[in-house]
Amino acid sequence: MKNMETIYLAGGCFWGVQKFFDQFDGVVETEVGYANGRTEAPSYQEVCAGSGHAETLRLVYDPARVTLTELLDRYFLVVDPLSINRQGGDIGVQYRTGIYYVNRSQLPEIEARVQLEAGKLGVRKLEVEVRPLESFYPAEEYQQKYLDKNPGGYCHIPWHYFDLKNDG
Repeated sequence: MKNMETIYLAGGCFWGVQKFFDQFDGVVETEVGYANGRTEAPSYQEVCAGSGHAETLRLVYDPARVTLTELLDRYFLVVDPLSINRQGGDIGVQYRTGIYYVNRSQLPEIEARVQLEAGKLGVRKLEVEVRPLESFYPAEEYQQKYLDKNPGGYCHIPWHYFDLKNDG
């Protein structure tokens, strides 16, 4: 996957975040997992019990087809950037919002987009972590593409957002 970029997005329950981003042109691969916690290779039960990890989407994209800014525009469609450790009905540190990067050259673009969103909302600071990725552990297989396997499963993202394609 030459010339691809990767970004990690935490936006509440990762089932919906994955389904949402899978629809867009330029998104090459997605995988849900657990990021930036205190333990190695946690299980879902350990994450729910307070391991400090965030439910996170690893998103590989083709920057020739979609920019990081465009992806972040879409990210801010489906998260409440003012909530702390909560998205929709999901409450807990594992549901915090975050943008985790592995390529430091992405940071100026991330910071610019976060500042733009804060300005739109009339606040000085969003409750979205912007940090380097410290760790990422893939979630269990049953968690991958969960909403495709379980149509009608719970999601904090409105269902009509799963059919935006490239119009969103």
